[in-house]
Amino acid sequence: MGAVLAAALGASLAGCSSTGGLRAEQERAAKAAGGKAAVNTPRWTFAMVTHSGDGDTFWDIVQNGAQQAAVKDNIKFVYGHDKEAQRQSQLVQSYIDQKVDGLIVSLAKPNAMKDVVAKARKAGIPVITVNSGAEESKAFGALSHIGQDETVAGEAVGEELNKRGRKKALCVLHEQGNVGHEQRCDGAEKTFKGDLQKLYVEGTNMPDVQSSIESKLQSDSAIDAVVTLGAPFAPTAVKAREQAGSKAEIDTFDLNAQVATGLKDGTLGFAVDQQPYLQGYEAIDLLWLYKYNSDVLGGGKPVLTGPQVITKKDAAALQEYTKRGTR
Repeated sequence: MGAVLAAALGASLAGCSSTGGLRAEQERAAKAAGGKAAVNTPRWTFAMVTHSGDGDTFWDIVQNGAQQAAVKDNIKFVYGHDKEAQRQSQLVQSYIDQKVDGLIVSLAKPNAMKDVVAKARKAGIPVITVNSGAEESKAFGALSHIGQDETVAGEAVGEELNKRGRKKALCVLHEQGNVGHEQRCDGAEKTFKGDLQKLYVEGTNMPDVQSSIESKLQSDSAIDAVVTLGAPFAPTAVKAREQAGSKAEIDTFDLNAQVATGLKDGTLGFAVDQQPYLQGYEAIDLLWLYKYNSDVLGGGKPVLTGPQVITKKDAAALQEYTKRGTR
């Protein structure tokens, strides 16, 4: 089993954004172990289609989990993504046309995905939703949804801000129209005893993100917390704080190596981890279980992978895992 896990992890990370010695080491480990499956079921093909933009490290971690489970389960795993909902839908249709054996989709903009998910089900292709769209998943006919309840995660942020004595917070939304992002900020506003404001930015333009946050901090010195909705935006918010001369705490949703370092050195206050590795891993595993044994997990309710509030005391233990791309 150790050889299987080493092979899976090496194969998964080789195709993602990590580079250098770690990738080479994992590729060698994969070749040495042979990438053997732990089961003798047919080699089914499972496709994952997400709303990720290019270079989004969060989805690299989701893919890492999916790739590792795919090796274990003797699955051919294919991946497509597009931040534009219509193009994401078209990618799903292309995999339906290819007659894949299972589909994993995110529903950040559910209205654009409803019809194509229905087409998949009509074609007899089982669907599992991940990350976004927990409320729509069952209605669309998906077997299960794997992710965190975004409203609950937002409420956890509000409660953590209260514990830290914050009075005025800025919630930075980097993708307009993403229902999950709205739910996060709304959840935080619900439990936060102070004042929470939303700031919409263009997430594909980091200089714009930085200047927008910087401008807001300069114009309102009472803001004592900035909450970003994705790990890649936290360091940008830190730069904006420095340029604005603000003392606001920077907090974020999601975890990666840079966020873990920021938590450890105190640059960041806390992070809300939804464990994306689990979202990819469990999605593949649950599709395999359904194909093999007609198993369905969740009973029509989401299978939760978060939220987990991560602070400075947790950072050192998690750094190793973030560096290898599994947290």
